Amino acid sequence: MSRLIIEGRRELSGTITAGGNKNAALKVIPACLLTDEPVTLHNLPDIADVRTAIEIIRDLGADVLELGDGSWRIHALEITKTRISPELASRIRASFVFSGPMLARMGSITLPGPGGDVIGGRPLDTNIQGLEALGVKVELDDQGTFQMTTPALKGAGYLLQAEASVTATENTVMAAVLAKGSTVIDNAAREPHTEDLCRFLSELGAQIEGIGTSRLTITGVDRLRGGEFRIGSDYMEVGSFIGAAALTEGEVRIKNANPRNLGMIDQVYRRLGVHWEVEGEDIIIPDGQSLEVVSALGGRIPEIKSHPWPGFPPDLMSIAVVIASQAHGSVLLHDWMYESRFFFVDKLIFMGARIVLCDPHRVLVQGTSPLFADPQGVTSPDIRAGMAMVLAALCARGQSTIHNIQQIDRGYERIDQKLRALGAQVTRIDN
Repeated sequence: MSRLIIEGRRELSGTITAGGNKNAALKVIPACLLTDEPVTLHNLPDIADVRTAIEIIRDLGADVLELGDGSWRIHALEITKTRISPELASRIRASFVFSGPMLARMGSITLPGPGGDVIGGRPLDTNIQGLEALGVKVELDDQGTFQMTTPALKGAGYLLQAEASVTATENTVMAAVLAKGSTVIDNAAREPHTEDLCRFLSELGAQIEGIGTSRLTITGVDRLRGGEFRIGSDYMEVGSFIGAAALTEGEVRIKNANPRNLGMIDQVYRRLGVHWEVEGEDIIIPDGQSLEVVSALGGRIPEIKSHPWPGFPPDLMSIAVVIASQAHGSVLLHDWMYESRFFFVDKLIFMGARIVLCDPHRVLVQGTSPLFADPQGVTSPDIRAGMAMVLAALCARGQSTIHNIQQIDRGYERIDQKLRALGAQVTRIDN
């Protein structure tokens, strides 16, 4: 099992370039099944989850060619099977979104239950309801395998219930672009990666109105053509490196950061004392950040709460916890979406952080707490918590070991190399 050895208390400084958006890549790849013409994708991040998605589409029969520098050519001229490999499906949550394109292209799919991070229940009900609204019959057997079939997809009005689910929006859109008639999705997700997917499909000839809003109208077309598309920058990676720079008190420039996607992240981070400057598509985190929690009115303890876009993204909650542990003052962090998001904080507490786990969804953080390396090492429980532990190690006194970094590799491209480029003392050990 691979691990990182990190020597803490090293000031980070220099320039890095933001990688491609992981969540956009994991939806655009299966969307290539919707056309029998070649598609070229650029700026795909070189991460484990993307490699798995590439393996899945290749296993289904697509011809895939790596062109270098994050560019790939995918040509799904023929689909040779309608069953996704259980082993591949178990690696990533995004295996489920192959269902929409496969149903549109082939009319059926056998799909084992998806894998992914263990951060809560993450039910698939909303995804299933979207497909059923388009005329899909869904059966689930005792082994957790879905059998989905449809004689023909038909457009329908559909209200996303409970929440503006990102995967449900994206999967329904992919199924609807080749359905007969029009489909209206109300309470649709508006995340940047959802916009990327819709723009990609539009480039291939899909008719989608309302991109970037909570109501999407999709008019089905007979076929999609091939094309070329560039994935946008990953604002989760950007938000993580902003935290790393602020915690180590160095000046860091992040190129191609796409500041337009950082609005609510900027507001929340400023409440913890973190700020940055914008130069075109780059952002600069100045050195010597004075981390201090901004109190709520009347001196009350403020609450930072995750929300669907354009709110503060839940995937940066783990990063915010580490920043808060090094900021003067107290703050309550609340992730109502995932009941296991904060189950990694015991590792931070062992390193010296003053944190109270109030319940599965809320933590109270009291800063400033000097952190000390855990001599036994810590294990990365999921992508974002793993990255949070890397940030804690970067500002902790002593040498830390982060185990199970395969989890981090699923979402962050060459994390050790990027950190070393900024001056961090990080060693990767592959067993």
